[in-house]
Amino acid sequence: MRVGAFLLSAQFPGQTHGEVLDRTVAAAVAAERAGLDSVWLAEHHFVPYGVCPNAATLAALLLGRTRRIGVGTAVSVLSTAHPVALGEQAALLHLTSGGRFTLGVGRGGPWIDLDVFGSGLDAYEQGFPERLDLLLRWLREARVGGAGPQFDFPEVAVVPRANEPLRRPELSSWLGLEPEPPTAARLGRRLPRQRVDGLLPEAPALRGPAQAGPPVVVACTSPGGVRLAAERGLPMLLGMHSGDEDKQQMLELYRRAWRACGRGEEQLARVQGEHVAAGVAQVEDGTAAARATLLRSMPGWFEHGLGAHRTVDGRERKMRDPHEYTALLCDLHAVGTPRHCADQLLATAERTGIRRFALLAEGSGNREAILHNITRLGSEVLPQLS
Repeated sequence: MRVGAFLLSAQFPGQTHGEVLDRTVAAAVAAERAGLDSVWLAEHHFVPYGVCPNAATLAALLLGRTRRIGVGTAVSVLSTAHPVALGEQAALLHLTSGGRFTLGVGRGGPWIDLDVFGSGLDAYEQGFPERLDLLLRWLREARVGGAGPQFDFPEVAVVPRANEPLRRPELSSWLGLEPEPPTAARLGRRLPRQRVDGLLPEAPALRGPAQAGPPVVVACTSPGGVRLAAERGLPMLLGMHSGDEDKQQMLELYRRAWRACGRGEEQLARVQGEHVAAGVAQVEDGTAAARATLLRSMPGWFEHGLGAHRTVDGRERKMRDPHEYTALLCDLHAVGTPRHCADQLLATAERTGIRRFALLAEGSGNREAILHNITRLGSEVLPQLS
Protein backbone atom coordinates (compact mmCIF):
# COMPACT_ATOMS: atom_id res chain seq x y z
CA MET A 1 0.00 0.00 0.00
CA ARG A 2 1.17 3.50 -0.85
CA VAL A 3 -0.02 6.32 1.39
CA GLY A 4 0.42 9.99 0.59
CA ALA A 5 -0.65 13.32 2.04
CA PHE A 6 -3.32 15.39 0.27
CA LEU A 7 -2.52 19.10 0.71
CA LEU A 8 -5.25 21.52 -0.33
CA SER A 9 -3.46 24.61 1.04
CA ALA A 10 -6.62 25.18 3.03
CA GLN A 11 -7.08 28.67 4.49
CA PHE A 12 -8.77 28.35 7.85
CA PRO A 13 -10.40 31.49 9.31
CA GLY A 14 -7.83 33.98 10.59
CA GLN A 15 -4.91 32.69 8.51
CA THR A 16 -3.04 34.65 5.84
CA HIS A 17 -2.27 33.29 2.40
CA GLY A 18 1.46 33.30 3.12
CA GLU A 19 0.99 31.33 6.33
CA VAL A 20 -1.06 28.70 4.50
CA LEU A 21 1.47 28.25 1.69
CA ASP A 22 4.39 28.10 4.12
CA ARG A 23 2.51 25.40 6.03
CA THR A 24 1.98 23.44 2.80
CA VAL A 25 5.70 23.44 2.05
CA ALA A 26 6.52 22.39 5.62
CA ALA A 27 3.91 19.60 5.43
CA ALA A 28 5.44 18.21 2.24
CA VAL A 29 8.91 18.11 3.80
CA ALA A 30 7.41 16.47 6.90
CA ALA A 31 5.68 13.87 4.71
CA GLU A 32 9.02 12.87 3.18
CA ARG A 33 10.66 12.63 6.60
CA ALA A 34 7.73 10.52 7.82
CA GLY A 35 8.24 8.01 5.02
CA LEU A 36 5.04 8.72 3.08
CA ASP A 37 4.96 7.74 -0.58
CA SER A 38 3.71 11.02 -2.02
CA VAL A 39 2.14 14.42 -1.59
CA TRP A 40 -0.79 15.57 -3.71
CA LEU A 41 -1.53 19.24 -4.38
CA ALA A 42 -4.85 20.86 -5.24
CA GLU A 43 -5.48 24.09 -7.10
CA HIS A 44 -8.33 26.57 -6.76
CA HIS A 45 -9.00 30.12 -7.88
CA PHE A 46 -10.48 33.04 -5.98
CA VAL A 47 -11.64 31.06 -2.91
CA PRO A 48 -10.05 30.42 0.51
CA TYR A 49 -10.96 26.73 0.30
CA GLY A 50 -7.47 26.39 -1.18
CA VAL A 51 -5.06 29.23 -1.88
CA CYS A 52 -2.79 27.45 -4.40
CA PRO A 53 -3.89 28.57 -7.90
CA ASN A 54 -1.41 26.38 -9.82
CA ALA A 55 -0.61 22.92 -8.49
CA ALA A 56 2.14 22.28 -11.06
CA THR A 57 4.01 25.42 -10.00
CA LEU A 58 3.86 24.43 -6.34
CA ALA A 59 4.89 20.90 -7.30
CA ALA A 60 8.04 22.33 -8.88
CA LEU A 61 8.98 24.00 -5.60
CA LEU A 62 8.32 20.87 -3.56
CA LEU A 63 10.27 18.65 -5.94
CA GLY A 64 13.20 20.97 -5.36
CA ARG A 65 12.79 20.86 -1.58
CA THR A 66 12.59 17.06 -1.38
CA ARG A 67 14.68 14.14 -2.58
CA ARG A 68 12.62 10.95 -2.56
CA ILE A 69 8.90 11.55 -2.26
CA GLY A 70 6.55 11.63 -5.24
CA VAL A 71 4.65 14.86 -5.93
CA GLY A 72 1.35 14.90 -7.80
CA THR A 73 -1.39 17.33 -8.74
CA ALA A 74 -4.88 16.52 -7.51
CA VAL A 75 -5.78 18.08 -9.71
CA SER A 76 -4.62 20.44 -12.43
CA VAL A 77 -7.86 21.80 -13.92
CA LEU A 78 -7.93 21.31 -17.68
CA SER A 79 -11.03 23.44 -18.23
CA THR A 80 -9.04 26.60 -17.48
CA ALA A 81 -5.56 25.53 -18.65
CA HIS A 82 -4.16 25.15 -22.15
CA PRO A 83 -3.28 21.45 -22.56
CA VAL A 84 -0.01 22.24 -24.35
CA ALA A 85 1.15 24.62 -21.63
CA LEU A 86 0.29 22.06 -18.95
CA GLY A 87 1.99 19.32 -20.97
CA GLU A 88 5.17 21.40 -21.18
CA GLN A 89 5.11 21.93 -17.40
CA ALA A 90 4.55 18.23 -16.76
CA ALA A 91 7.40 17.20 -19.08
CA LEU A 92 9.73 19.68 -17.41
CA LEU A 93 8.90 18.40 -13.93
CA HIS A 94 9.09 14.75 -14.98
CA LEU A 95 12.53 15.06 -16.57
CA THR A 96 14.14 17.31 -13.96
CA SER A 97 12.83 15.33 -10.96
CA GLY A 98 13.90 11.93 -12.24
CA GLY A 99 10.33 10.71 -12.59
CA ARG A 100 8.88 11.80 -9.24
CA PHE A 101 6.04 13.87 -10.73
CA THR A 102 2.49 12.62 -11.38
CA LEU A 103 -0.01 14.72 -13.31
CA GLY A 104 -3.54 14.48 -12.02
CA VAL A 105 -6.14 16.25 -14.15
CA GLY A 106 -9.83 17.00 -13.87
CA ARG A 107 -12.45 19.21 -15.45
CA GLY A 108 -13.12 21.28 -12.35
CA GLY A 109 -16.47 22.93 -11.77
CA PRO A 110 -18.80 25.48 -13.40
CA TRP A 111 -17.09 28.32 -11.59
CA ILE A 112 -16.41 31.96 -12.47
CA ASP A 113 -12.87 30.81 -13.31
CA LEU A 114 -14.18 29.89 -16.79
CA ASP A 115 -15.07 33.53 -17.45
CA VAL A 116 -11.87 34.94 -15.97
CA PHE A 117 -9.59 32.70 -18.02
CA GLY A 118 -11.74 32.96 -21.14
CA SER A 119 -12.34 29.26 -21.77
CA GLY A 120 -16.10 29.51 -21.23
CA LEU A 121 -18.73 27.10 -19.98
CA ASP A 122 -18.38 24.79 -23.01
CA ALA A 123 -14.84 23.92 -21.91
CA TYR A 124 -16.32 22.50 -18.71
CA GLU A 125 -19.48 20.92 -20.10
CA GLN A 126 -18.20 19.47 -23.39
CA GLY A 127 -14.52 20.24 -23.88
CA PHE A 128 -12.73 17.95 -21.42
CA PRO A 129 -12.21 14.96 -23.79
CA GLU A 130 -10.54 17.13 -26.45
CA ARG A 131 -8.36 18.82 -23.85
CA LEU A 132 -7.33 15.50 -22.30
CA ASP A 133 -6.51 13.94 -25.68
CA LEU A 134 -4.36 16.91 -26.71
CA LEU A 135 -2.50 16.74 -23.39
CA LEU A 136 -1.84 13.00 -23.79
CA ARG A 137 -0.58 13.45 -27.33
CA TRP A 138 1.78 16.16 -26.11
CA LEU A 139 3.21 13.83 -23.48
CA ARG A 140 3.63 10.89 -25.88
CA GLU A 141 4.51 12.20 -29.35
CA ALA A 142 7.36 14.10 -31.00
CA ARG A 143 5.22 16.52 -33.04
CA VAL A 144 1.67 17.66 -32.33
CA GLY A 145 -0.90 19.75 -34.13
CA GLY A 146 -4.44 20.74 -33.18
CA ALA A 147 -7.50 20.15 -35.34
CA GLY A 148 -10.43 20.41 -32.92
CA PRO A 149 -13.12 22.95 -32.13
CA GLN A 150 -11.18 24.32 -29.16
CA PHE A 151 -7.57 23.98 -30.36
CA ASP A 152 -6.64 24.37 -34.02
CA PHE A 153 -2.96 25.01 -34.71
CA PRO A 154 -0.22 23.80 -37.08
CA GLU A 155 2.04 20.94 -36.12
CA VAL A 156 4.93 21.91 -33.86
CA ALA A 157 7.82 20.09 -32.23
CA VAL A 158 7.36 18.87 -28.66
CA VAL A 159 10.16 20.34 -26.52
CA PRO A 160 11.09 18.97 -24.05
CA ARG A 161 9.99 15.42 -24.82
CA ALA A 162 8.39 13.84 -21.76
CA ASN A 163 8.95 10.31 -23.02
CA GLU A 164 12.74 10.50 -23.24
CA PRO A 165 14.59 8.00 -21.02
CA LEU A 166 15.12 9.33 -17.54
CA ARG A 167 18.54 9.94 -16.04
CA ARG A 168 19.03 9.43 -12.31
CA PRO A 169 20.85 12.46 -10.82
CA GLU A 170 24.11 11.78 -9.00
CA LEU A 171 24.44 12.48 -5.30
CA SER A 172 26.73 15.43 -6.02
CA SER A 173 23.97 17.18 -7.94
CA TRP A 174 21.66 17.03 -4.90
CA LEU A 175 24.42 18.55 -2.79
CA GLY A 176 24.98 21.42 -5.22
CA LEU A 177 28.56 20.27 -5.88
CA GLU A 178 30.46 20.24 -9.13
CA PRO A 179 30.78 16.62 -10.28
CA GLU A 180 34.27 15.15 -10.05
CA PRO A 181 35.91 13.81 -13.23
CA PRO A 182 35.44 10.02 -13.56
CA THR A 183 38.96 9.09 -12.50
CA ALA A 184 39.99 5.59 -11.54
CA ALA A 185 40.50 6.72 -7.95
CA ARG A 186 37.00 8.13 -7.76
CA LEU A 187 35.43 5.01 -9.24
CA GLY A 188 37.19 2.91 -6.62
CA ARG A 189 35.69 4.63 -3.57
CA ARG A 190 32.23 5.33 -2.23
CA LEU A 191 30.89 8.84 -1.77
CA PRO A 192 30.28 9.71 1.87
CA ARG A 193 26.64 9.88 2.96
CA GLN A 194 25.94 13.46 3.90
CA ARG A 195 22.86 15.15 5.24
CA VAL A 196 21.13 18.19 3.79
CA ASP A 197 18.49 19.95 5.91
CA GLY A 198 18.24 16.85 8.08
CA LEU A 199 17.56 14.53 5.15
CA LEU A 200 19.79 11.98 3.50
CA PRO A 201 19.82 13.10 -0.12
CA GLU A 202 18.74 10.29 -2.35
CA ALA A 203 18.23 10.02 -6.06
CA PRO A 204 14.50 9.68 -6.72
CA ALA A 205 13.10 6.28 -7.44
CA LEU A 206 12.20 5.83 -11.08
CA ARG A 207 8.41 5.45 -11.34
CA GLY A 208 7.10 3.41 -14.25
CA PRO A 209 8.71 2.76 -17.63
CA ALA A 210 11.47 5.23 -18.42
CA GLN A 211 10.01 6.05 -21.82
CA ALA A 212 6.40 6.54 -20.70
CA GLY A 213 6.58 10.15 -19.47
CA PRO A 214 4.87 11.30 -16.27
CA PRO A 215 2.03 9.14 -14.98
CA VAL A 216 -1.40 10.70 -15.57
CA VAL A 217 -4.47 10.12 -13.40
CA VAL A 218 -7.97 11.46 -13.97
CA ALA A 219 -10.31 12.74 -11.26
CA CYS A 220 -13.59 10.87 -11.67
CA THR A 221 -16.81 12.05 -10.02
CA SER A 222 -19.39 10.83 -12.57
CA PRO A 223 -20.03 7.79 -14.79
CA GLY A 224 -18.97 9.82 -17.83
CA GLY A 225 -15.62 10.61 -16.22
CA VAL A 226 -15.08 6.96 -15.31
CA ARG A 227 -15.76 5.81 -18.86
CA LEU A 228 -13.46 8.50 -20.28
CA ALA A 229 -10.60 7.40 -18.01
CA ALA A 230 -11.09 3.74 -18.96
CA GLU A 231 -11.26 4.52 -22.67
CA ARG A 232 -7.96 6.43 -22.43
CA GLY A 233 -6.38 3.68 -20.34
CA LEU A 234 -5.74 5.99 -17.37
CA PRO A 235 -6.15 5.31 -13.65
CA MET A 236 -8.73 7.17 -11.60
CA LEU A 237 -8.50 9.57 -8.67
CA LEU A 238 -11.61 9.10 -6.51
CA GLY A 239 -12.86 11.87 -4.22
CA MET A 240 -13.06 12.16 -0.46
CA HIS A 241 -16.86 11.98 -0.48
CA SER A 242 -16.87 8.44 -1.92
CA GLY A 243 -17.42 5.58 0.49
CA ASP A 244 -16.30 2.03 -0.23
CA GLU A 245 -19.62 1.09 -1.90
CA ASP A 246 -19.36 4.12 -4.19
CA LYS A 247 -15.77 3.18 -5.03
CA GLN A 248 -16.80 -0.40 -5.82
CA GLN A 249 -19.49 0.81 -8.22
CA MET A 250 -17.09 3.15 -10.00
CA LEU A 251 -14.44 0.45 -10.25
CA GLU A 252 -16.94 -1.98 -11.75
CA LEU A 253 -18.05 0.65 -14.29
CA TYR A 254 -14.39 1.24 -15.11
CA ARG A 255 -13.79 -2.48 -15.72
CA ARG A 256 -16.84 -2.72 -18.00
CA ALA A 257 -15.75 0.33 -20.00
CA TRP A 258 -12.19 -1.01 -20.23
CA ARG A 259 -13.31 -4.38 -21.57
CA ALA A 260 -15.70 -2.72 -24.02
CA CYS A 261 -12.61 -1.11 -25.61
CA GLY A 262 -11.11 -4.56 -26.19
CA ARG A 263 -8.18 -4.11 -23.81
CA GLY A 264 -6.60 -7.08 -22.06
CA GLU A 265 -6.92 -8.23 -18.46
CA GLU A 266 -3.20 -8.09 -17.70
CA GLN A 267 -3.03 -4.39 -18.58
CA LEU A 268 -6.24 -3.78 -16.63
CA ALA A 269 -4.67 -5.34 -13.53
CA ARG A 270 -1.66 -3.03 -13.84
CA VAL A 271 -3.78 0.10 -14.26
CA GLN A 272 -6.11 -0.86 -11.41
CA GLY A 273 -3.08 -0.92 -9.15
CA GLU A 274 -2.59 2.79 -9.90
CA HIS A 275 -6.05 4.05 -8.91
CA VAL A 276 -5.85 6.62 -6.09
CA ALA A 277 -8.46 7.20 -3.39
CA ALA A 278 -8.57 10.55 -1.62
CA GLY A 279 -9.51 10.54 2.04
CA VAL A 280 -8.91 12.14 5.43
CA ALA A 281 -6.41 11.18 8.13
CA GLN A 282 -6.39 12.43 11.71
CA VAL A 283 -4.29 10.36 14.09
CA GLU A 284 -4.79 10.82 17.85
CA ASP A 285 -4.71 8.72 20.99
CA GLY A 286 -8.48 8.30 20.96
CA THR A 287 -10.99 8.09 18.13
CA ALA A 288 -13.41 10.46 19.86
CA ALA A 289 -10.62 13.02 20.28
CA ALA A 290 -9.67 12.77 16.59
CA ARG A 291 -13.27 13.28 15.50
CA ALA A 292 -13.65 16.21 17.89
CA THR A 293 -10.56 17.89 16.43
CA LEU A 294 -11.99 17.77 12.90
CA LEU A 295 -15.51 18.68 13.95
CA ARG A 296 -14.13 21.81 15.63
CA SER A 297 -12.12 22.99 12.64
CA MET A 298 -13.34 21.64 9.33
CA PRO A 299 -16.95 22.93 9.28
CA GLY A 300 -15.73 26.52 9.58
CA TRP A 301 -13.24 25.95 6.78
CA PHE A 302 -15.89 24.38 4.53
CA GLU A 303 -18.33 27.21 5.17
CA HIS A 304 -15.63 29.86 4.75
CA GLY A 305 -14.02 28.24 1.70
CA LEU A 306 -16.64 26.40 -0.32
CA GLY A 307 -19.20 29.08 0.36
CA ALA A 308 -17.07 31.55 -1.63
CA HIS A 309 -17.50 29.70 -4.94
CA ARG A 310 -19.36 31.64 -7.66
CA THR A 311 -20.86 29.89 -10.66
CA VAL A 312 -20.02 31.07 -14.16
CA ASP A 313 -23.65 31.57 -15.24
CA GLY A 314 -25.36 32.37 -11.95
CA ARG A 315 -26.88 28.90 -11.66
CA GLU A 316 -28.05 27.93 -8.20
CA ARG A 317 -25.79 25.64 -6.25
CA LYS A 318 -26.37 23.91 -2.93
CA MET A 319 -23.57 23.33 -0.45
CA ARG A 320 -23.54 20.34 1.88
CA ASP A 321 -24.14 21.08 5.53
CA PRO A 322 -20.55 21.61 6.80
CA HIS A 323 -21.04 19.74 10.08
CA GLU A 324 -22.79 16.78 8.47
CA TYR A 325 -20.15 16.57 5.74
CA THR A 326 -17.32 16.61 8.29
CA ALA A 327 -19.02 13.85 10.30
CA LEU A 328 -19.41 11.81 7.11
CA LEU A 329 -15.70 12.15 6.32
CA CYS A 330 -14.84 11.05 9.86
CA ASP A 331 -17.02 7.96 9.39
CA LEU A 332 -15.54 7.06 6.01
CA HIS A 333 -11.85 7.59 6.59
CA ALA A 334 -8.79 7.15 8.81
CA VAL A 335 -9.83 9.28 11.79
CA GLY A 336 -8.93 7.88 15.20
CA THR A 337 -6.21 5.90 16.93
CA PRO A 338 -3.30 4.58 14.87
CA ARG A 339 -4.83 1.09 14.95
CA HIS A 340 -8.25 2.41 13.88
CA CYS A 341 -6.70 4.43 11.04
CA ALA A 342 -4.80 1.39 9.80
CA ASP A 343 -7.91 -0.77 10.01
CA GLN A 344 -9.92 1.74 7.97
CA LEU A 345 -7.30 1.84 5.22
CA LEU A 346 -6.91 -1.94 5.20
CA ALA A 347 -10.69 -2.41 5.04
CA THR A 348 -10.98 -0.10 2.05
CA ALA A 349 -8.12 -1.90 0.33
CA GLU A 350 -9.76 -5.27 1.02
CA ARG A 351 -13.20 -4.19 -0.24
CA THR A 352 -12.08 -2.25 -3.31
CA GLY A 353 -8.59 -3.42 -4.25
CA ILE A 354 -7.34 0.18 -4.09
CA ARG A 355 -3.81 0.36 -2.72
CA ARG A 356 -2.95 4.05 -3.16
CA PHE A 357 -4.29 6.77 -0.86
CA ALA A 358 -4.03 10.56 -0.77
CA LEU A 359 -5.07 11.54 2.75
CA LEU A 360 -6.04 15.07 3.78
CA ALA A 361 -3.82 15.65 6.80
CA GLU A 362 -4.48 19.36 7.40
CA GLY A 363 -7.98 19.07 8.85
CA SER A 364 -7.03 20.53 12.23
CA GLY A 365 -6.00 23.82 10.61
CA ASN A 366 -3.10 24.27 13.02
CA ARG A 367 0.42 24.18 11.59
CA GLU A 368 2.14 22.28 14.40
CA ALA A 369 -0.77 19.89 14.81
CA ILE A 370 -0.73 19.17 11.06
CA LEU A 371 2.98 18.40 11.06
CA HIS A 372 2.53 16.17 14.12
CA ASN A 373 -0.38 14.41 12.42
CA ILE A 374 1.78 13.64 9.38
CA THR A 375 4.58 12.36 11.60
CA ARG A 376 2.21 10.00 13.42
CA LEU A 377 0.74 8.82 10.13
CA GLY A 378 4.21 7.77 9.05
CA SER A 379 5.54 6.39 12.32
CA GLU A 380 2.42 4.76 13.83
CA VAL A 381 0.01 3.95 10.98
CA LEU A 382 2.23 2.97 8.04
CA PRO A 383 4.01 0.14 9.94
CA GLN A 384 0.62 -1.52 10.51
CA LEU A 385 -0.20 -1.61 6.79
CA SER A 386 2.51 -4.11 5.82
